[in-house]
Amino acid sequence: MPNLTNSTTSILKATHVPLLVTDSLPAAGRAIVKSSYVRQLNLQTGEVDAVAATLDGNAKPAAAKAPSKSTDMLTLLRQFESPQLASQLPDPSAFVNIDQTDLAAFGQALLSVRQRAVKQISAPGSQTPIARNATNTEMINAPPSMGWAMNQLNTGIVAVNQFGANTAVTPLGMLNLERLEMTPAGIERGGLIATIPLAPKERTSVVQKEWSVTSQEFTSIVSDSLENYSETGVTENTQLTQATASQVSHANQFNINDSVSGSIGFVTASVASQFSTQDQTSQSASASRNHAIQTTKKASSRVKQSHKVTISTSTVTGSSESTTRLLENPSATDPIRIDYFSLMRKWYVGLYRYGLRLTYDITVPEPAAAMRAVYETLRQLQDQVALGFTFPVQYNEITEEVLSGETDPNYLVLAQRYAAQVPPPSEAMRTRFISITIPNLDGDNNDNMIFNLLPITVDDDYEIDDITLEVDLSNSAIDRAIHLSGYGPIAVAAGQFSTTIDLTAATGFMAGYEGAQTLSYWITNVGAGTISYTLKMKWSDEARAQWQSNVWNALYNASQTVFYAQQQALTAQIQTLQDKINNVDTLTLRREENDEIMKSALRWLLGPGFEFMPPEVVNLFASASGAPGSAARINALTYGVNFTGNDLPNSGLNWNLMYANEDRINFINQAIDWDNVLYYLYSYFWDEPLSWDFIRQIQHPDSTRQAFLRSGSARIVLTVRPGWEVAWTNFVEYFSTELPSDLPSHPYLTIAQQIQDYDSTNYPGIPPANPDGGGPIDDGSAQVGTTCDSDLSASSSPVTIPVADSAGFVAGESAVIDTWGSGVQETQTITAVPDGTHIVVQALSSAHSMTNQATFPIVQAGSKGVLIGEWFEYTPSSGTDIAVTSNLATIG
Repeated sequence: MPNLTNSTTSILKATHVPLLVTDSLPAAGRAIVKSSYVRQLNLQTGEVDAVAATLDGNAKPAAAKAPSKSTDMLTLLRQFESPQLASQLPDPSAFVNIDQTDLAAFGQALLSVRQRAVKQISAPGSQTPIARNATNTEMINAPPSMGWAMNQLNTGIVAVNQFGANTAVTPLGMLNLERLEMTPAGIERGGLIATIPLAPKERTSVVQKEWSVTSQEFTSIVSDSLENYSETGVTENTQLTQATASQVSHANQFNINDSVSGSIGFVTASVASQFSTQDQTSQSASASRNHAIQTTKKASSRVKQSHKVTISTSTVTGSSESTTRLLENPSATDPIRIDYFSLMRKWYVGLYRYGLRLTYDITVPEPAAAMRAVYETLRQLQDQVALGFTFPVQYNEITEEVLSGETDPNYLVLAQRYAAQVPPPSEAMRTRFISITIPNLDGDNNDNMIFNLLPITVDDDYEIDDITLEVDLSNSAIDRAIHLSGYGPIAVAAGQFSTTIDLTAATGFMAGYEGAQTLSYWITNVGAGTISYTLKMKWSDEARAQWQSNVWNALYNASQTVFYAQQQALTAQIQTLQDKINNVDTLTLRREENDEIMKSALRWLLGPGFEFMPPEVVNLFASASGAPGSAARINALTYGVNFTGNDLPNSGLNWNLMYANEDRINFINQAIDWDNVLYYLYSYFWDEPLSWDFIRQIQHPDSTRQAFLRSGSARIVLTVRPGWEVAWTNFVEYFSTELPSDLPSHPYLTIAQQIQDYDSTNYPGIPPANPDGGGPIDDGSAQVGTTCDSDLSASSSPVTIPVADSAGFVAGESAVIDTWGSGVQETQTITAVPDGTHIVVQALSSAHSMTNQATFPIVQAGSKGVLIGEWFEYTPSSGTDIAVTSNLATIG
């Protein structure tokens, strides 16, 4: 059956190989690593001098052995002590000629200084001052806190350890670009589904059912989303490429090691090796083949498990449905057997290696820090909702007094605080004056008696505080007396016109009485006169308590109303944030993660002096947005709608400010292939310990995003574009975007040049899986391979090379001669193919000997690359095959 080459589909993959460099490295270089290390030390004012004093002691580290270099280093490091602005820091290129051993020795000495500071602070009664950052809340030279000193010590330890790790390993690596191609290669009979035996003349009915179970545990495939294709129904179960891509997506959910920030489907991690092993004995090729085979076989197995066909028999009585087959054995003497087989689709799978890229590893902290902000807000809102309603005001706080620092009575202050309508308090005191006239019965000096009732009315919510009695009588020559019930007589001497007495003050008379009261009195030896009393009433304690209760209830209800309104608003905010988190498509999630990876890499490469939007440029944007403080300016800056017209703003600022780092930004974006960047996520415990509990509880419906959010740090593998290998290595080593005319002697630059040369020959060096061609599917774009068993001499003129088979070689194409490990591999143009056992190349730059090998390969690498592995996979189709009394020996 012909191969359906027009139905070939492919999945991109890669194999990452860290490199081991055993050659000694020069002191110069690693500018970015050194600069990053010094920034992480967080040097404080006076610490460099303290370290210098330590270096002058008896135990001198390496930095003390080179006074001139050490002096230059210390002068440079003093510029990092408590800088006010990150832009004031020296350029990373200033560290090119600083020996990394000197920097390591400085870090160890700095740790000793900070350890002594911690001991001094912990000593009883210690008030030893230490230099502080001017941006701290405490004053410079003020005694530091133990927490601050411990944090400084921990910061130094982390920086020193990370610097040691970064300088001990090789940041360079290789990324082998590969491709899995899957082509339908025919239909073959599969396994036996069912067997139905029929006796002579026996009749039975058969029901065939086929169904597919689509697994929902795999996330949507991004490539399908790009093609507006939905992986549903039997499509997922029959297409090997879709199943493989889904299997890769599923595997990535449970693998925190490698993720792809671009177009590569999945990555195979290979062991670290030297560059020279990228030849016939390449471990990366073997690891890639094994990983790819396992992936496709698991996908094929999953398809088989989810695609089911069953055959059952039933007895037909009366009538049968249209889906039922009626089978009958026509023979009256011989039994027969009906065998049902599944039809399997055969797939040819080819693994091609088509490119080699230089990689550069960096490690960044908290790659998802910006994305966690919404979770921090969500947690704070959820904590507020979970607290429940509490009312902090106590009864005794409700008073009509004006407290210290306030201008209004405290109950009004509380009313304003909780937006409540509260009743005002009653008057603290009330006074009433009552006068009664005594009639003249028989004139003065008569021994008479007057009896009367004196009504006393106390206002509601009040009680008697004091009663003062005043008596005015006519002139009399005899003593007189006024008798009050419950109090006793009040004597008025002869010749005395009036008398005043505070009844309550004297004996507590009627104090605390409430409501309507009656005072009985009688008077003897009285002529004409008046009796008056002053009634003072105070606000009762019960009434005050009731008022406080009413005010408290009003405050409580108002506060509760506001609280539940706030709870509803908080709940709405929580729902909005959750919708914002959950209702995002997969492509947007990956794009956001890629942006954060890129931002983290730029920060590490360009340092704190680099600002994505410098203040000067912000001012430039603001000047185009209206008057300072105006709503138009605020909205324009907030929503990014500054330049919506046809004209640029007339600003006094220089537009060149926007291009201050243009050369470096352009260089990085051109040199790095951001479509093929890898990153390895490290778990939450590589982050600040205080944040562990929060980070590991972050949840997201997309498992890839959840792993990204929970990562404590990330190792980013930057992939360098072809042709930029040397320029990039020079940039990270010397922080220069300009290549010098004479490159420094550096092993990293040598490796970069070798990889650049290696990739320019259309990726040779890996022996083909099928030396005779590109596998069973040959559309003219696969590589052609053969071998030569003769010694060849160098020549500037055309050379005829005897080969095992010249089939497929084409004049005008390039032939890669010999292996990379031979040291003489070269690429030459084919000028002629005279017969089936010879090819002619335009020249030979090197001699190729058979001394250490039986043959050497000659490969015409096609556009597909080099085939490094091929195998077949099988997936079930929707068809079935039927055989009558098939040969049991041929049944699989």
